[in-house]
Amino acid sequence: MSTEKIALVTGANKGVGLATARQLAERGLTVLLGSRAAQRGAEAAKDLVDAGLTVRPVQIDVTDDASVRQAAEFVDHEYGRLDVLVNNAGMLIRKPAVEVSADDMRPEFETNVFGTVRVIHAMLPLLRRSAAPRIVNLSSDSAIFAKATEKGSMFAHSHESFAYSAAKTAVNMLTVKYANAFLDDPELAHVKINAVTPGYVATDLNSFKGVKSTDEGARASVYWATVGDDGATGGFFDDNGPVPW
Repeated sequence: MSTEKIALVTGANKGVGLATARQLAERGLTVLLGSRAAQRGAEAAKDLVDAGLTVRPVQIDVTDDASVRQAAEFVDHEYGRLDVLVNNAGMLIRKPAVEVSADDMRPEFETNVFGTVRVIHAMLPLLRRSAAPRIVNLSSDSAIFAKATEKGSMFAHSHESFAYSAAKTAVNMLTVKYANAFLDDPELAHVKINAVTPGYVATDLNSFKGVKSTDEGARASVYWATVGDDGATGGFFDDNGPVPW
């Protein structure tokens, strides 16, 4: 079994996910660059490999059971374990809150919530084999109740992120519930899981209107993906530290 740390980052062919993959690889991890589109993932991985980093593309569609299962089988066959899982894959469909139907919400929950659970469920047996397993779930500032209820704030008026905000809030609760469950299981108590918000990053999710770079947006993910055994679990953080729920 290899001794280097193995990390899987979903949705890593662009944006914050790609920056996260690169920063982890720069820290000496072997990074599996997860991407729904195999060709895009291969192209992104090649750029990092050409820069001297240890990165391999892995096709994984977090909304598809078979795809996630095949990715887990690949990791098992190639490495026998997984040390870091960054659930970065996400989607945002903009539509005014008063126009959103239940069916409109399904795609975002399928990717952002069910996809996160699907990947954790498939990868947990591999994480269990790691000496210091870490899971990072990507959340959002738009999931913070304190910001959504702040009169006059951008988040109080971001009605078009109706489903996205709800989905990311669900991710926060799932993170806490997983952390509690792991701590209560002697075989999983060494697994640390945290939610992070990258902040308002300029990506295609917001038509590149964000004020932070993707490198800045990746910092919290990378920190909690590599945190030591004395690090927290079940928390919600940005690159400056804890943030309110």
